[in-house]
Amino acid sequence: MLDILRERLRQGYRTGDFPRTAPTLSDRFRGLPTLDAARCPEGCDACLTRCPYHAIVRAADNNGAPGALRLDLGRCLFCADCPACPQGLLTFTADYRLAARTREDLWLGVGAREEHRLAQGLDARLRSLFGRSLQLRQVSAGGCNACEADLNVLSTLVFDLGRFGIRFVASPRHADGVMVTGPVTRNMESALLETYAALPEPRLVIASGACAIAGGPFAASPEARGGVDGLLPVDLYIPGCPPHPYTALDGLLRLLGRI
Repeated sequence: MLDILRERLRQGYRTGDFPRTAPTLSDRFRGLPTLDAARCPEGCDACLTRCPYHAIVRAADNNGAPGALRLDLGRCLFCADCPACPQGLLTFTADYRLAARTREDLWLGVGAREEHRLAQGLDARLRSLFGRSLQLRQVSAGGCNACEADLNVLSTLVFDLGRFGIRFVASPRHADGVMVTGPVTRNMESALLETYAALPEPRLVIASGACAIAGGPFAASPEARGGVDGLLPVDLYIPGCPPHPYTALDGLLRLLGRI
């Protein structure tokens, strides 16, 4: 016991100062993407077919003609060697703030990094209920365990999710909301719906990761629903594959009006 206490004193205080201080992330971290129109040759639509997950589309203008390129953060897997554009149209920044309240807010336009709308807080009534204490039941609806692992990290001493009054609980009857990971496979669909039904109202739904938002690489699979959107009303979308723990924590705190 004395050895444990000595080691604990040697290590000192290990919990990060987030959100008062922005986190220091690795140079390899891939955050909020940008689309640089200057790198897009006129008439080139290679990125529309090169992205294996169809995260880039060309939106139609008011007359129905092909318009500007747009990136769907909900579908993007933040691939390390992004194959979408050989000209370097798409680059990743170090901005970890990706969470949004609506599906529409996950769309980015060319050169529109400043237009990315960060997650807004709940209304006053829900903030009064959940702002100081939020209990979540996490459901892995067919995930690969990457998103689940990074959510588990939030309970370690570096992030210390509990200091914000946010905890993961074992029973949906003790929870205020459900955090869903995975593309919602047919085998997990009924389990997810039963979990949601067991939540006392008012209840929240959080989609964490590309699979839960839009199906990820399993979007076209007949064995998956392609995300939770078509089953339950989603209150917070957290993009990524998997989302970085700071991305998830930032989204949760913004939802509660703590940032």
